[in-house]
Amino acid sequence: MVTRVCLIRHGETVDADSARYKGHIDVPLSGRGMEQMRKLADYLTRNGRGKLEAVYSSGLGRAVKSAEIIAGPHGIRPVVVEGLKERNFGAWEGMTFDEIRQVEPGAFKAWAADPLRFSPPGGESTVDFGNRAVKAFDGIVSAHPGESIAVVAHGGINRVILCRLLGIPLENIFRIEQDFAALNIIEFWDYPVVKLMNLVV
Repeated sequence: MVTRVCLIRHGETVDADSARYKGHIDVPLSGRGMEQMRKLADYLTRNGRGKLEAVYSSGLGRAVKSAEIIAGPHGIRPVVVEGLKERNFGAWEGMTFDEIRQVEPGAFKAWAADPLRFSPPGGESTVDFGNRAVKAFDGIVSAHPGESIAVVAHGGINRVILCRLLGIPLENIFRIEQDFAALNIIEFWDYPVVKLMNLVV
């Protein structure tokens, strides 16, 4: 009995070219992002992927709207799971990489020295948000044995989940790309098998 999970990143956001850390900032999808998700929803229904039994989403608007588009053809509504929210960058939210380096050089050096365990002021470390994401994902998968479901989340969340499933150390998290509206497919047998990564239709 196989459980199949479509792990999806939300569509493009309105300020996608700003290169700022969004984290928990609730930025909406752009018009292009909406179209990306409609194409993906159509792809999932046209290509023999079967009916989705459930769709789960981060609580941030860009993911919720993406999940609603994915869920629509299946006559279901997405279930929000707060553990799927993107990493909380705390005081660094809305800042660029260069701004962080200029405004907080000491903290920036601490981050560079220990990128997995360093937490921005008021935010989460990679280890902390990774543990949160994996716990949420595992709970979702265990609730749907033998079913096909979708999980709509964020670039950072998807990367830590894929690292865990593939046995890749978190130090290598950015060796996995997750474009806007990326589709990953994982099948859970006695162990997880990643069938597809970072497909953009």
